[in-house]
Amino acid sequence: MRVHQLGEGTPEVAVVAGIHGDEPCGPLAVERLLAEEPTVERPVKFVVANEEALERGVRFIDDDLNRSFPGAADAESHERRLAYDLVNELRDCTVLALHSTQSTPRPFAVVDSVDAVARAVCPHLPVDLLVETAGFAEGRLIDHAHTVEVECGLQGSDEAAENAYDLIRGFLAATGAFPAPESTDRLDAGQSDEVTVFQLADKIPKPPAGEYEVFATNFEPVEAGARFATYDGEELTAEVDFYPVLLSPYGYPDLFGYTAEKAGTLE
Repeated sequence: MRVHQLGEGTPEVAVVAGIHGDEPCGPLAVERLLAEEPTVERPVKFVVANEEALERGVRFIDDDLNRSFPGAADAESHERRLAYDLVNELRDCTVLALHSTQSTPRPFAVVDSVDAVARAVCPHLPVDLLVETAGFAEGRLIDHAHTVEVECGLQGSDEAAENAYDLIRGFLAATGAFPAPESTDRLDAGQSDEVTVFQLADKIPKPPAGEYEVFATNFEPVEAGARFATYDGEELTAEVDFYPVLLSPYGYPDLFGYTAEKAGTLE
């Protein structure tokens, strides 16, 4: 784990990148921002978490770090020891955690619940979608720190790295580490003036198979009875209306993704 601080004093704001070693967008964005040597109005720490997995270009060494929190100091697993150290490093901080996905190029935020931190931060990020995990966050950082996760875009893409940089800057402005933008009108950037909130409802299991396909679009409605995926040619159809979230053929080993419901908006 590598930690870099900007500003003097004890940071209460932190940015975490490299939780997964096969998601380079976060570390690239952190390195880009640090190279600019920006002046901050309150201290910030930047953490590149799973350096060993990043160096190997693999998702993890022993266990998925984002399913290993709070971890244990004496664990045999590299990631479970790292999770323990990371939770302590981030104690008393408001955190932005940078990720990427195989499901959609569209950046979006993820929180355990829409609490005061989410309401204060998410409307100021360059996203118009927020996912509330609502009980599906076991073992993830968002279940153990005041954290907003962001999915920056497609895994390994230049666009995800660019989005990650913009998301960091938006987060630092939202938390008072950077000056507020001259305009706070999200429409100036071609964005909606509100953030649509989706609440996860259920997992979509992925049966063992050799080939998978998905036919639905994330965050777009799927009607009951509609085909949304196949495994070795066997069709899966929706039992009820739902919105797919993190739906992809190969993003998870045992899940297609999640069903969700619209839960409102943040302005």
